[in-house]
Amino acid sequence: MMILKIAAAVIIGGVCGYLYQRLVGCASGTCPLTANPTITTIYGAVMGLSYSLMK
Repeated sequence: MMILKIAAAVIIGGVCGYLYQRLVGCASGTCPLTANPTITTIYGAVMGLSYSLMK
C-alpha cells in the first residue's frame, strides 16, 4: 500500500509539473526550470516523491 501511495504522488507531481510548464511556462525560453517540459515534469515528480515520504 505504501508503494502505491508513493507511485501516485510521483505521478501526480509529474503531471502537475508538466501542466505548470504548459500553462505558466516561460515565454522567453531563458528560464532554466520552466523552459523545458521534461525538466519541469521531473521536478514535479521529485516534489511529489518528497511530499509522499514526509507523511
